[in-house]
Amino acid sequence: MKFGIGTGVTSSVAGVADTAFAAVVEEFERNFTERGEMGASLCVLVDGRPVVDLWGGVADPATGRRWEQDTVGVVFSCTKAAVALCIHLLTESGEIRSDMPVADVWPQFAANGKRDITIGMLLNHSAGIPVLTEPLGPSALEDWDYMVGRIAGQRPLWTPGSRHGYHPVTFGHVLGEVVRRVTGSTVGGFFASEIAGPSGIDFWIGLPTEIEPRIAPIVGAVAGEVATPFLDAALHQRDSIPNLFLFNSGDWARSGVNTRAGRAAEIPAANGVTNARGLAQLYASIVRHPVLGGGRSAPPQGTSVSDGFDETLLMPTRFSEGFMLSMDNRAQLGDGHSMRVGNNAFGHCGSGGSIGFADPDLGLSVGYTMNKLGPGPLLNERGQTLVDAIYRSFGHSEPPSVRDGRRPQREQEQR
Repeated sequence: MKFGIGTGVTSSVAGVADTAFAAVVEEFERNFTERGEMGASLCVLVDGRPVVDLWGGVADPATGRRWEQDTVGVVFSCTKAAVALCIHLLTESGEIRSDMPVADVWPQFAANGKRDITIGMLLNHSAGIPVLTEPLGPSALEDWDYMVGRIAGQRPLWTPGSRHGYHPVTFGHVLGEVVRRVTGSTVGGFFASEIAGPSGIDFWIGLPTEIEPRIAPIVGAVAGEVATPFLDAALHQRDSIPNLFLFNSGDWARSGVNTRAGRAAEIPAANGVTNARGLAQLYASIVRHPVLGGGRSAPPQGTSVSDGFDETLLMPTRFSEGFMLSMDNRAQLGDGHSMRVGNNAFGHCGSGGSIGFADPDLGLSVGYTMNKLGPGPLLNERGQTLVDAIYRSFGHSEPPSVRDGRRPQREQEQR
């Protein structure tokens, strides 16, 4: 049973939802009335069937244009999931292997001690090239040849495979160059032709001109971040990894994200454009895939997992196969530094608090996107309360802990 949402707690919210997910609708509305949401979308699929599909608020504060059903926006690092899926498809076809050195398909990459960096090390963020140490030009990220040339010359900052640290930008360019060398197509072109296009998913890496009218511009992050080891290092430790991440990554995030050129370029770690429905459909396609999702609890946890101190974010993180796994840093760092999902769930956050994830134990695929950025590198209050409400709809007081080994039951099917 579904019901329309149009004139409930806030007239700015529209969409449909199964009555069993009323708590999710309430939290989505509260984001607007109590938590400063500007424009957003939320989609929840169970076994590929939509049980929540909501949108609302203001897409463009400069014009007052409303967020509509087909509004899309930049989802920052949520894009990494799309890149990872491209790599997994090429692995499935036998064209590459996770343990294959990147230099096997890109010989120039071997320079300066990178000969043994494998594709799998990039996927789990243990490759040792999270940032570039030489200064980059202001429009560096938008210039593919420039970036891959600079990455080819970079020396690893630790012995590859010995530790891990989030690769915020280089993740996309290195794996994107692998796709280009193997297929002859850019990663955005490959994703469009092999994944998004055939599946009818509104998701682009390199936005077509005709989609521009649907864009919700990004609104700047909330000021007043709580002091953390990452921010301290970024601001006060020159040439540290956090410092180079913030101040040597070009100016796309500051001045290019809301431009036509900044969306048309392929920045596959950061500038994918979609909405909640697109993210949820992407993860549903992974769960349904006969190789990636079939017969296993979750594709990312079948091989190596990077789990522990993160040399970039300076906090505990967990990655595998190109995806984030559940992590809870509330006790040490407070809100905004965790992504609390199910025991076997996998996904990825984007800057400002967007998220896409799947929980195969529940047949669950979720997307949440918004235009007003929030604090913290992972999920802030807006996104996490939605995730918590989704799990409550399955009968859990919170997402089952990755540490306690509990497996969620599909109580929703019995309702």
